[in-house]
Amino acid sequence: MQIETGVSLKPYNTFALPALAHTLVRIAGDADVRAVLDHPRLGPAPKFVLGGGSNIVLTRDLTAVVLKVEVRGLRLVQERSDAWIVEAGAGESWHDLVAWTLDQGLPGLENMALIPGTVGAAPVQNIGAYGLELKDRFESLDAVDLVTGRSVRLDATMCRFGYRDSIFKQALAGKSVITRVRLRLPRPWQPVLGYLDLERRMAETGITSPDARQIFEWVCEIRRAKLPDPAVIGNAGSFFKNPVVTAEQCRDIIGRDPAIVHYPMPDGSFKLAAGWLIDACGWKGKTVGRAGVYEKQALVLVNRGGARGAEVVTLARAIQESVYGRFGIRLEPEPVVV
Repeated sequence: MQIETGVSLKPYNTFALPALAHTLVRIAGDADVRAVLDHPRLGPAPKFVLGGGSNIVLTRDLTAVVLKVEVRGLRLVQERSDAWIVEAGAGESWHDLVAWTLDQGLPGLENMALIPGTVGAAPVQNIGAYGLELKDRFESLDAVDLVTGRSVRLDATMCRFGYRDSIFKQALAGKSVITRVRLRLPRPWQPVLGYLDLERRMAETGITSPDARQIFEWVCEIRRAKLPDPAVIGNAGSFFKNPVVTAEQCRDIIGRDPAIVHYPMPDGSFKLAAGWLIDACGWKGKTVGRAGVYEKQALVLVNRGGARGAEVVTLARAIQESVYGRFGIRLEPEPVVV
């Protein structure tokens, strides 16, 4: 267990927002979590779990003990007739995991390439992109209970996955540390191609039966064209969830704005493109203080340089009010404001 004090969190959040951790502990495994809980000073203190920092907006210094999850390891743990089961340490980069599986000849995660953040954060958010969500490939995870110190294993049902949601954002919020995640990659592999941007790539290239590597490369190209690199421009990726509305609400909005981007859902509801709603309200490229809306994708808020968390929150709230005023829809942020 490695304990540090007065640690700047600016390098540890992709928005590059300034904040200090009064105490930071680097977690390399379950034993480190239990060591923190048994520590006479750290044990009783509040805890804050930090992965890749790609889904947080820091508005203040953290007095809680920051548990920086750095559990490593990538391996194929089981080869079944119906699936490959792979396991990754929670501190591994999600994109590195996707690339590694393809290098090992294990397709199935390619649609979720280049999603920022760590493996441990993926189940918390139930990350997803281009027609695939983590829950579609999830097998189980290991976590340490921050109250009892016991290691537990949770399957998909226990994780209660929803759209960008899970039990770790609800009943277990702040109560456990995910240390390892196992994913199920179905055999035989079937491509997931129903997303508009991928259909366009097939039409442009004439490749009607792309393999997993081709889909991976397309997704990387699409994301890089739309989304800023956090290493260059501070951001947390998509800032707002795509709102889900009833069929009646969707028809009403289409009646007023026929060009609105919308997708039918299996239950009869419709998912609306939050980026389109924000762009329609004129926010693309606009700036509030030192926080702004990315010029190429209105769904992404960025740090123009030296922004503070409060400026990001102010911009986000202004966008929410604007979209609500025009469309009657309340956008819900994806990142956690701390």
